[in-house]
Amino acid sequence: MQLYGLKGTLGNCGGCGQCITCFVAVPEGGASQALSERTVVEDQKLRRRPQTWRLACQALVQESVLVLTRPQVGLPDQEALLAAARAQALPPGPTAWPVPPEQEGALEEPTATSDEAS
Repeated sequence: MQLYGLKGTLGNCGGCGQCITCFVAVPEGGASQALSERTVVEDQKLRRRPQTWRLACQALVQESVLVLTRPQVGLPDQEALLAAARAQALPPGPTAWPVPPEQEGALEEPTATSDEAS
């Protein structure tokens, strides 16, 4: 999902909630259980924005949710696009946090080289 325009791509804060370039809008009724509660950082940074706006870097996704990226743009056919998106079934949300792959040889015991063995 593309969150950023050019300025956001060049100037984002890397997920600290300081630049507000990753804000998204969650249409009414879509976020009650799907996202974590707003953080203190979000409340501060988005205090003059609609309550439906969230910082993507601060919101933990609990289940699938419909979001609008770059909501400040205001698409002329936004309602039609939302209706079409709502008509499609969303996949189930994440069932578990991803587990990083184990690195080969990371837990192996060091072995003696031929020079050390003699």
